[in-house]
Amino acid sequence: QVQLVESGGGLVQPGGSLRLSCAASGFVFSMYVMTWYRQAPGKERELVATITALDGTYYTDPVKGRFTISRDNTKNTVYLQMNSLKPDDTAVYFCQASASRNSIYWGRGTQVTVSS
Repeated sequence: QVQLVESGGGLVQPGGSLRLSCAASGFVFSMYVMTWYRQAPGKERELVATITALDGTYYTDPVKGRFTISRDNTKNTVYLQMNSLKPDDTAVYFCQASASRNSIYWGRGTQVTVSS
């Protein structure tokens, strides 16, 4: 049974940091591209950061220089280190695993709220 479980969200003040984790099971984690998405209230889900099976990374422009995606294949876990958080980063953050068009899995998300 495939599972992706996000954790690490919460309430943080502007300028603060959080580290999100996504623990995976039920598939060969090391072979999958892992992506963090986020969805703010009233907005469409957007890609935040991606890490490939070979550790190549991509970031959407608003988070470049502030967020870092990484993976630990020994723990079947992908991380998103978020620094210098802004109110605009407030959203539900989702983890996605993908290997092909027919192998795409989603977690249920974790809420991140940036507010003073």
